[in-house]
Amino acid sequence: MKHLKESIYQLIVETSTNLPPDVRRAIANAKQMEEAGTRAALSLDTITGNIHTAEVNQSPICQDTGLPTFEIRTPAGTNQVEIKKQIKEALDLATKNGKLRPNSVDSLTGENSGNNLGPGTPVFHFEQWEKDEIEVKLILKGGGCENKNIQYSLPCELEGLGKAGRNLDGIRKCILHSVYQAQGQGCSAGFIGVGIGGDRTSGYALAKEQLFRKVDDVNPNETLAQLEEYILNAANQLGIGTMGFGGQATLLGCKVGVINRLPASFFVSVAYNCWAFRRQGVTLSTETGEVLHWLYKDGEVQVVESSREEEPQGAQEVVVLEAPITEEKIRTLKVGNVVVINGMIHTGRDALHSYLMDHDCSVDLDGGVIYHCGPVMLKDDQGEWHVKAAGPTTSSREEPYQADIIKKFEIRAVIGKGGMGPKTLAGLKEHGAVYLNAIGGAAQYYAQCIEKVEGVDYMEFGIPEAMWHLRVKGFTAIVTMDSHGNSLHADINNTSFEKLSGFKEVVFK
Repeated sequence: MKHLKESIYQLIVETSTNLPPDVRRAIANAKQMEEAGTRAALSLDTITGNIHTAEVNQSPICQDTGLPTFEIRTPAGTNQVEIKKQIKEALDLATKNGKLRPNSVDSLTGENSGNNLGPGTPVFHFEQWEKDEIEVKLILKGGGCENKNIQYSLPCELEGLGKAGRNLDGIRKCILHSVYQAQGQGCSAGFIGVGIGGDRTSGYALAKEQLFRKVDDVNPNETLAQLEEYILNAANQLGIGTMGFGGQATLLGCKVGVINRLPASFFVSVAYNCWAFRRQGVTLSTETGEVLHWLYKDGEVQVVESSREEEPQGAQEVVVLEAPITEEKIRTLKVGNVVVINGMIHTGRDALHSYLMDHDCSVDLDGGVIYHCGPVMLKDDQGEWHVKAAGPTTSSREEPYQADIIKKFEIRAVIGKGGMGPKTLAGLKEHGAVYLNAIGGAAQYYAQCIEKVEGVDYMEFGIPEAMWHLRVKGFTAIVTMDSHGNSLHADINNTSFEKLSGFKEVVFK
């Protein structure tokens, strides 16, 4: 199969850079649900523009290209060892070419392998079948949405919904709760795969397997088909909306599977996936390894960015922030303000925040901006770094550190997605800083705002965790936590909880 590596490389690039038609249709439908000029509508407009740019530039839709998971079906007697070898070589090449971010990290040392290869990476699931061709499916599921996966053991008590028993109503409550608990941290509006039954391992595997179904298919099990439709409608009444900003579209797809279980165990497992639903598949020739057919290309669907001239301006004016920023300027900002940042920003994720708790920083952060981001970076022949993708990562992981880091270094703005908790909110108020929510997954949109990579420190942490010094122009975000103690994320959580509680006594048969 002399063309196998080339075919797998094509599959990886297509999955990372080009959303399939069924996902595009779901996002287009979400845009139709939102009122023009709202935060949700403007966010979806950014998302659709990002999808188009990623396709045109063949660059990652989102900077977190996830942990590659391959579902492979082969005829009996196929050399699976050779298939694994060719896939690993294709992954290494895709990483070197900036189509994937290096995401394989040693769990004990924290060292990044640099090529997406290592123990357990990538994930392979092989199965034999009777067809005389090879089927390879790939999903790239990022850490932000992976962290919002959840598993329930029935019976249990659920906040807002009460007792969830070992029956269909208990399953219903668990699935609705899974959407509520994800809020905007998983880059809503999202998709969920649900596995009912099995053990803890097979239940999660079944849930993730559901994500390979097409968004617009119909479950052959009539009960599950009705459950899927119900969940989709009910979840979109929670008011969480795109990025957790509020709105009509919270969930874009729900797929449910069921397998048998032990008498003593009843698990409901939910795999949450962000709007950047990157999965694709091919069938390959067993003789040459050439692509015979693409599995998720059932017609072209264009997602068109709205004309800026036609958009209502709304009540809020855009506030321009020139970094470094003064505390006086920050204190004028309130939740809901749209800001545009010009000047220097500095990326910082988990490793850097932990390090800075006990060490000085390599650069002066007084009045500065920290960006929760692990970009995709490439170095040219002259040794210059270039940003290939640079969207925000989930900020909640930095909650134990952020308030202390703001105080220690007199930082004025933190950019990320999904919001942060009460400790950070108190720190923003005490020290005069704001939290700015960027659009999760919009890695191409924000990469275009970066004029130059001025330098990098702490490369020993690996490319995603290093501190990149970026000069930006026109970097747009929304104030969602201000220096006066206000948090949009807390408000949306409270209102969605009230709506969730309204489904406590709903009878579903």
